[in-house]
Amino acid sequence: MRDVKERLKFIKPLEPVQVETPPVSDDWLHEIKYDGFRAQLVLDWAGARAFSRNGHDWSQRYWPVVQAAEKLPAKSFIIDGEMIAPDPDGRPNFHEMHSRMTWNAELLAFVAFDLLHLDGEDLRAQPLIERKARLWNLIKPAKDIIQYSDHVEGNGAAFFEAVEKMGLEGMVSKRRESLYRSGKLDAWVKTKCWEVGDFELLGIRREPGKPAAAIMARDGRYAGAAAVTLPAGLRERLWQRVQQAKSAKPPRPVPTAVAGADVDWVRPGIKAKVRFLRGEHKLRHATVQDFREED
Repeated sequence: MRDVKERLKFIKPLEPVQVETPPVSDDWLHEIKYDGFRAQLVLDWAGARAFSRNGHDWSQRYWPVVQAAEKLPAKSFIIDGEMIAPDPDGRPNFHEMHSRMTWNAELLAFVAFDLLHLDGEDLRAQPLIERKARLWNLIKPAKDIIQYSDHVEGNGAAFFEAVEKMGLEGMVSKRRESLYRSGKLDAWVKTKCWEVGDFELLGIRREPGKPAAAIMARDGRYAGAAAVTLPAGLRERLWQRVQQAKSAKPPRPVPTAVAGADVDWVRPGIKAKVRFLRGEHKLRHATVQDFREED
């Protein structure tokens, strides 16, 4: 019976821990946090494949990137990175991801940031800075559909300030000597930028032992919930306004689980200023800063 050579297997990714502020010591390197889908490119004797963060084979969705991977100068590799939908200026546009995966996959790009395996050698026990050097040698000049995640060493606070000014989602900091281990590890940390914006108040959800949550909409669509942590006087004014504007049902469509919760719905007309994490697709770690009634 003929031996069938095994294929390289997907490796569960290393997940960064979220922190409030970036590390400042010089033994960290810092990269932009790309707003897309985590992906892994795997090349072996039978060709290249692309996997999602959970190990699903998404090669057909990412077929142009898979074709480009097969042209790289190696017999086998496993590359960790992010699949993005870049705008003309190169910024990732998450809202274009699904459309391009379905209709225009040639307009996707893969940003490579780690190399786990190369030509039969497992690189996960090598320091990150060495893995990145070998990654660059593999994919350079890395300007087209397969790109390279540049980094700076040290100066995390200044890097974060630049990321904020550019309007990007955030940054990922990695210990330059870190090994690659699957799962959530604090050898990699992510720092996300904050935004403040106006949302329409749909209702207030109250649960015993938890802060009241404001159910929000933006541009006519359900956007998630924000904790109501206002000063006592302002909070009391908000409760009074909610009582005056009570409605039997939400003024906008909301998910079934939200609609079935214990919520005081309100008629349209109350706007809230909300602080929230940039780049999330529903409100996360959000808090109500202020509210006002529309004219």
